[in-house]
Amino acid sequence: MAARDGHVHVLPLHVANKIAAGEVVERPASVVKELVENSVDAGATNIKVSIAQGGRKLVSVRDDGCGMTKDDALLSLERQATSKILDVDDIENIDTLGFRGEAIPSIASVSRFSLVTRRHDADEGTQIVVNAGELVETSTAGCPPGTLVEVRDLFCNVPARRKFLRSFATEEGRVKGIFTVHALAHPGIGFSLVVDGRELYRLAPATSLADRLLDIYGADFVESLIPLPPPSDAQRNAVRVSGYIEKPNLSMPTRRDQYVFVNGRPATAPSIAYAVREAYPHRQGDIKPALFLFIELPANQVDVNVHPTKREVRFRDNIALKRAITEAIEGALGLRPTASNVAASEMATSETTGTNRTNGTDDTDETKIPHSPTPQLSPTPPTPSLPHHHSNSRTRADPN
Repeated sequence: MAARDGHVHVLPLHVANKIAAGEVVERPASVVKELVENSVDAGATNIKVSIAQGGRKLVSVRDDGCGMTKDDALLSLERQATSKILDVDDIENIDTLGFRGEAIPSIASVSRFSLVTRRHDADEGTQIVVNAGELVETSTAGCPPGTLVEVRDLFCNVPARRKFLRSFATEEGRVKGIFTVHALAHPGIGFSLVVDGRELYRLAPATSLADRLLDIYGADFVESLIPLPPPSDAQRNAVRVSGYIEKPNLSMPTRRDQYVFVNGRPATAPSIAYAVREAYPHRQGDIKPALFLFIELPANQVDVNVHPTKREVRFRDNIALKRAITEAIEGALGLRPTASNVAASEMATSETTGTNRTNGTDDTDETKIPHSPTPQLSPTPPTPSLPHHHSNSRTRADPN
């Protein structure tokens, strides 16, 4: 270690890059997350993720997005260089997954990095090679439109960080988790995952979240889910909640399949967890249902610039958020009236009253629902309106 003289110094660029990389790049799954987010922001319709040895040897992400010019590709290696925002006002209205301009330079500073990219209106592409933060090569390349990023030998120049990586299987599992999260967040995009040369998933672009759930989890799991009711007219310009939640009698005391997305971004917040916990029935103890919760609200109502890796967000109106989540979950479970089941209830009541009057009796008072201080679950929760799943329509790669 160099001797310290007690004076303040400006750190060399390569040292600053390594420090910044420690905040953004924790493990191979972090690299996958950042690169996939860039692909989504680039308007990709198909994204292919490949890894080798749990991502230590290779992380590769290919997309068919807008691509970059040579100048933009070189500029992307500079810190705080981004196409997502232009001035300080844009920070209050972020509608992209990335915006800080730190991912590419951070990854390139701790790996053997290559980028091949081409815009759709260009005749040729650009290839850039970086070795542990040092630009090695810039050349023209023949390539399809879009971008291919390959990250080899992650933490090759930071052996201390490499020692903290887990086994290949553990790191591979984390990559699969990131892949699943983004495949769920963007069902309209096709995703594929290749591990050590073996294709594990090939998910075609889906027309709905229901189709994507079928592709990833299969019909048996999806049949245990209940769709959250559509937002009311009053909610359409405020907080809108949609998704699926597990039937109460099938929930397990784990949170293995709870996913929350805020404006398409995988994220969480204490207020979200609190609302879900309070809305779900407690009569089965500390159960944690499978949940796929999509929250949409104006971009200026949520702050995504809270956590270095954007894992946590902050809301301006937590009360409105909690109310929207609670109403959606209780409506799905039959604990709260919704527009659809109120109409059905009124129709059933009308038919019952009309029949009794035809028989010469009037049971109007008996058809009123007695007040109950404790909300009760519907005896048969509604079946999710999901498409029929055929065995030959699954897009998960055959393990054999």
